[in-house]
Amino acid sequence: MRKAAALLALIAITVGCGSDDGGSASTSPTKLLPLHAVLDPVAGGRIVDADDREVLLRGVNVNAFAEYWESNEFPTTFPFSESDADLIAGIGWNAVRLLLSWSRVEPAPGEYDDAYLDEIGDAVEILTERGVYTILDMHQDAWGATLAARPDEACAPGTAPALGWDGAPAWATFDGGLPRCTTIGIRETSPAVRSAWEAFWQNAEGPGGIGLQQRYAAMLGHVAGRFADNPGVAGIDIMNEPNAFTAAELDGMAALYELSAAAIRDAENRNGGFPHLILFEPSALWSAAGYGPPPIFEHDGNTVYAPHIYTGGFDNGPISAAAFQVARDEAALFGGVPVLTGEWGSDPRRASDPGDPYFLEHQRHQDDFRFGATLWTWRESCGDPHKTADFRAGRIPMVWGEFEVDCTTNDVIGMRDDLIRQLTRPAVRAAPGRIAALAYDPASGSFELAGHAAQPGTELVVFYPVAVHGAAAAQTVGLSAIDEVAAPGGGIYLRAVVQESSWSLLLVPG
Repeated sequence: MRKAAALLALIAITVGCGSDDGGSASTSPTKLLPLHAVLDPVAGGRIVDADDREVLLRGVNVNAFAEYWESNEFPTTFPFSESDADLIAGIGWNAVRLLLSWSRVEPAPGEYDDAYLDEIGDAVEILTERGVYTILDMHQDAWGATLAARPDEACAPGTAPALGWDGAPAWATFDGGLPRCTTIGIRETSPAVRSAWEAFWQNAEGPGGIGLQQRYAAMLGHVAGRFADNPGVAGIDIMNEPNAFTAAELDGMAALYELSAAAIRDAENRNGGFPHLILFEPSALWSAAGYGPPPIFEHDGNTVYAPHIYTGGFDNGPISAAAFQVARDEAALFGGVPVLTGEWGSDPRRASDPGDPYFLEHQRHQDDFRFGATLWTWRESCGDPHKTADFRAGRIPMVWGEFEVDCTTNDVIGMRDDLIRQLTRPAVRAAPGRIAALAYDPASGSFELAGHAAQPGTELVVFYPVAVHGAAAAQTVGLSAIDEVAAPGGGIYLRAVVQESSWSLLLVPG
């Protein structure tokens, strides 16, 4: 095997966040190509692009377009801007899981708000210009925004008035007139919420005599049709954290997945598009309660298993490889589909504790298992329903996300530098063949990447955060034509052409 070594002067070029002068944010060297899944029940599935390069989708959730229940004077979300996209690209991320709400897509039965989808399309375009894929996430929490406790709600001892959340429109909400009260604050326990889900899983007849699942699948088809030929859209997440807990409900969830996948594919075909990835999730509380995967359902293989690996995230506990192995084992049941954890994260203050490696360890396990991952969350407002319980208890909330926010005013104070530092790391954007080795040392900045079964002549693209680690020496095997292009945030995109089926890259700052 021919060995080549190159010493690269990795230059640090500061990119002004929010600039619209055509700087690096709009000149990404990476063109986003259509993605598809490659199944492997033994070693784990992969997401690859049209050039047969493995793509690790890493990024963050953005909730700017979700329709949440309003509970105080603050807005429920912050808007999403080009400067946000610049910052996201500067961290090295290449994916955003963008939250959509059924209540906004279909505010009335069979009537779709295409102006809303135009807003989504604008965000997709902003991200695409910066080399960032979009996952369209049909988000919900505790069914919808209309199931908050009534003003005169009488809750039994041991229960409390339910908050409202996000997701389904009022016209699709069959609560049976049941109490809107939760047990020890667990939003899924509200009888009204449970009734709404039971009706949905049973495909109850809704307006116009059409079943609720048929309505939902048709809505997803409409969204898929809008983005049918868009390579900047990585795929569609059918439903965030579905509330299916009994055997009958799990069967209903599998039926929904089949129905929705068929509607998405039909819409892509009718609109002259191509098959995008379809992401499916296990039941809500998967990490907390140990619920397994959905029942097996018919799919075309261009599918991704997307559990939320929050293990240790809510109780300030550790994260281990065990949760990742469970996800891989469950993905194998579906033929070895790839895995992308659609949400992960914890109290952002943990990143400021030198003795708490949670964020670093989670990302290390992502590398070890070659999982995609999107952090919860980018920017959280004090008007988000997740903060309401704190306000009602007389506490000033602390928001999650990459931004510090003063919840007495909802003013953004600034970015959380310690957290950003732990999230800004080398990133594989496109690796020819299959990734065989991937390791990053956050202390030294060294980064090792290797691949095999590559097609000679294809291009490797890696993000390296020069602003964090400084210049680095590159040792390569089986690579040539190495160059670099300035990236947002003072990083670089390192590109090289694969000359042999097996190749490797080692970056060592010094």
